[in-house]
Amino acid sequence: MKADSNFLKKAGNILLPGVINFLAGTLRIEKVNFDKTRQLIKSGEGFAAVFWHGSMIAGWYVFRGKNSSALISASKDGEMLNGVLKNWKYKTIRGSSSKGGKEALEVLVNELKENRIVAITPDGPRGPYHEFKPGAVVAAKKSGKKLVLAGIDYKKKKQLKSWDKFELPLPFSKVKMVFSDPIEINPELTFEETGELIKDCELKLKMLQEKAAEVA
Repeated sequence: MKADSNFLKKAGNILLPGVINFLAGTLRIEKVNFDKTRQLIKSGEGFAAVFWHGSMIAGWYVFRGKNSSALISASKDGEMLNGVLKNWKYKTIRGSSSKGGKEALEVLVNELKENRIVAITPDGPRGPYHEFKPGAVVAAKKSGKKLVLAGIDYKKKKQLKSWDKFELPLPFSKVKMVFSDPIEINPELTFEETGELIKDCELKLKMLQEKAAEVA
């Protein structure tokens, strides 16, 4: 029985990247307020691309093949996602805020300094739902790079009963992504000021998520 279970997991790891790639390729994505982010990409300057864990498929897909890196969990679920990201030419960083978090943060900072686009889901890998953890802001601050927030909404989707209310877009769904202007972070911010900025980013990302839903 265990052998059968292991076989199914391995089969899933092999098949999932192709299935997700096909699905993402059918999505009709509209990007709102994307011009400054597009310019940032063209400049070759690294930045942190931040979106909620539950809507990460479109977020990852948009930044595929653009010298991108992503932080994913070191868990078995993370292993499945690792295959998807490798298929999209991402460099993957295994770690989380709870296990290997300090080491993962150091790697994020180095990736940003190497001018890579680093995709971060600030409420991952286990929540709480839509709670903005410090990693993205701290990595941007320490690296001297900018932060871009993106709210994402799928017009047609299947919402799973998971902590992140994970949204699986249906084939050919319209997708609305609403971007913030690139956020520059003062490296001299105090601990308290950094904490306030993290709260501001959480509110901003929630607002962008609401705006994406309004116009989707």
